[in-house]
Amino acid sequence: MSLFASIPLLIVVVIFYFVLEIIAPGASGKVMMALDLPSGSHMELRGGDLLVGLGLVLLYGEILKSTRTSVASVVDHMTSMGLFVICLVLFIVWGKAGTGTFFLITLMTLIDVVAGFTVTISAARRDVDVATLH
Repeated sequence: MSLFASIPLLIVVVIFYFVLEIIAPGASGKVMMALDLPSGSHMELRGGDLLVGLGLVLLYGEILKSTRTSVASVVDHMTSMGLFVICLVLFIVWGKAGTGTFFLITLMTLIDVVAGFTVTISAARRDVDVATLH
């Protein structure tokens, strides 16, 4: 169980992006859903937009996971940092990852790392303050 708890949720979005780009190149730019809004506007959601939306939902889950204070949270932070480094390197060197969509996914992995460490440090500081009161 702790092995799965240590895997960053955002890896799902990264894998979906690569599957889309390898199986169907350019799919992240294709219109996946179109809506006519009551205002008269026509909104189109592309594959990349849906991936970013999924990433934002999973980023919320990652921030919730970072509130844990256990050994598993340390491993989770390390794997999240690894995922960020991999995404950053791929963004820089792999042509298919050099898109706005993948940039936003990479930015989400960075936010996951920074927020995870920030929340964990804050929680640890609170635990220390409570422990000194007793």
